[in-house]
Amino acid sequence: MSFTDDLALLLRARYPILYLATQEEERAEGAIARCAKTLNQRSVYVWDFVEGYQGNPNDAGVARRNPLQALEHVEKLPQSVAAVFVLRDFHRFLDDVAIARKLRNLARRLKSQAKNIIMLAPQVQIPEDLSEVITVLEFALPSPEEIQHEVTRLLEACGVTLQERALDSLVRSCQGLSIERIRRVLARGIAAHGSFRAEDIDLVLEEKRQTIRQTQILDFYPANERISDIGGLDNLKDWLLRRGNAFSEKARQYGLPHPRGLLLVGIQGTGKSLTAKAIAHHWHLPLLRLDVGRLFGGLVGESESRTRQMIQLAEALAPCILWIDEIDKAFAGFDGRGDSGTSSRVFGTFITWLAEKTSPVFVVATANNIQALPPEMMRRGRFDEIFFVGLPTQSERQAIFEVHLSRLRPHNLPQYDLPRLAYETPDFSGAEIEQAIIEAMHLGFSQGRDFSTEDILEAASQMIPLARTAQDQIDALKAWAASGKARLASRGGDALSDRLKHHKPSGDR
Repeated sequence: MSFTDDLALLLRARYPILYLATQEEERAEGAIARCAKTLNQRSVYVWDFVEGYQGNPNDAGVARRNPLQALEHVEKLPQSVAAVFVLRDFHRFLDDVAIARKLRNLARRLKSQAKNIIMLAPQVQIPEDLSEVITVLEFALPSPEEIQHEVTRLLEACGVTLQERALDSLVRSCQGLSIERIRRVLARGIAAHGSFRAEDIDLVLEEKRQTIRQTQILDFYPANERISDIGGLDNLKDWLLRRGNAFSEKARQYGLPHPRGLLLVGIQGTGKSLTAKAIAHHWHLPLLRLDVGRLFGGLVGESESRTRQMIQLAEALAPCILWIDEIDKAFAGFDGRGDSGTSSRVFGTFITWLAEKTSPVFVVATANNIQALPPEMMRRGRFDEIFFVGLPTQSERQAIFEVHLSRLRPHNLPQYDLPRLAYETPDFSGAEIEQAIIEAMHLGFSQGRDFSTEDILEAASQMIPLARTAQDQIDALKAWAASGKARLASRGGDALSDRLKHHKPSGDR
């Protein structure tokens, strides 16, 4: 159901007070006016704090700087008159006791009248005492059809012509932006060159970064890491490489659905976050990072609204990678108590979207403690696959040393004894290997010389790996993976089983 259909239904059903959360005030008011026109030409009255009521000459300026009077004006119209009252920024006055009481009184009266109040606000802020009388409506970002219509109109007005292929690329790039931002991007390109050129589409990406920064929910994360920067994890890399073209139109014609996502479970420092960045780089898709803690707000309905906003934004920017780091900490052990069930509702909205989404948003979630994840998260259908990223074998540690040293000392790589380094660091993760190399660099730099294999081994001997300090937790995680509940990211499943027979972990990435 479209927004206009949904709004028309609520207006006909005499929902007295609606709350429309959107940054696109002008576009929303246009949609409301079109909807009111289809309902027997209902009158639309628009109010804001500075100008009062506008549009109707008989009411111009009424209730200027007086929100309570703005509500009282609703009652002055005869009961037989059908009307829609649009109140801009009215969320700022809802904490006032007189406003709240008046709204509750109006909610009773308007049930029997063809009058509706629609509050326009950039975000959901509803006090708890009004949550029962206010209905929140979602206003989606522009659809591809709306974007194409607006882009074509603006380009024609400026006398600019783009080839069909460039126009399609521009429309696709603008998905996820408001109409106002699209207008600004086009104006910026035209102002810079006197015309909008195909190469100016890069301006859209910068505008998207700005949009995401302002939401403060998602981060537009740079992804410069390559698949080759990951040492080991051959099974996982093969799985990813096979899906490299899965978002293409050719894959759709073949009948392939969009890949859904990946859950990476494993010990800290084993390269899970690095893998998420490498996927985005290899698939040439934007990487969005979600901090789940940012979804939770203090006002009634705010957390749920932020969750919907996150989903809406991610789908508008699709195809993309949505990276959720340490998801086990975000949803660990919640039971809905103490927050009026907000956590449960946010989690429910999120996992339902994971299971039902059809948009090309590939979710990469990482977790260190599988026991902390709710069972619903592990159900098949949420993710395409669950991979266990365990402790690396000796050959994998050698590959990790080679990756880091090739980046830091590409011309002197042969001088480092990679097999020995891998053999002497059986309990080290990739993060710990990198830290040992950095410590060796400090040692060599302080003595005015380049660092050597001996320096790395000396640094490693001074470190106590996590595999030793958290041995019980790591062994439990390995046992969970060995029971067949996840695919092994590294080749050599027998090696994992062998490690479980020993008390001492074998090393980390």
